[in-house]
Amino acid sequence: MSFLKLKELKNVKNENINENILSLTKELVELRLKKATRQKFKPHMFTHKKRQLSQLLTLENLKRLTKE
Repeated sequence: MSFLKLKELKNVKNENINENILSLTKELVELRLKKATRQKFKPHMFTHKKRQLSQLLTLENLKRLTKE
């Protein structure tokens, strides 16, 4: 699974950023539930999802700051 580059992320619209942020937080919650209930899960997905989420949140903040 490859990560998106910042240049690629800058082309994403604000609506899609918010949708992606919500979906990633839901996926992280599901992973935590699987971990807590001792179901099978892939531990590396935590780092992938967290990194994607932080990239999107950073991009959202940058776009908000440039508007002001």
